[in-house]
Amino acid sequence: MRTPRLEIEYCTQCRWLLRAGWTAQELLTTFTTELGEVALIPGTGGVFDVRIDGETVWSRKEQEGFPDLAVLKQLVRDRVAPERSLGHTDRKHS
Repeated sequence: MRTPRLEIEYCTQCRWLLRAGWTAQELLTTFTTELGEVALIPGTGGVFDVRIDGETVWSRKEQEGFPDLAVLKQLVRDRVAPERSLGHTDRKHS
């Protein structure tokens, strides 16, 4: 297994595969050399969780919604490349 491993577990009942795939694509485009692999994991029960090496970065149930992509990129960056600037994505979001 290549590390760090980012997992996106998504609800198949809710048909969130496209959202999970788009999120994975955006993260792979941003973190071209920092991520070892990205896995899409089918789940049920309204799950949409993002984990890095087993640690939850975002949980739709805990945060009561889907992540704003800019916020998710910052959370991932803070774990895989904390010294890296994300340019305009680093601006504060309200």
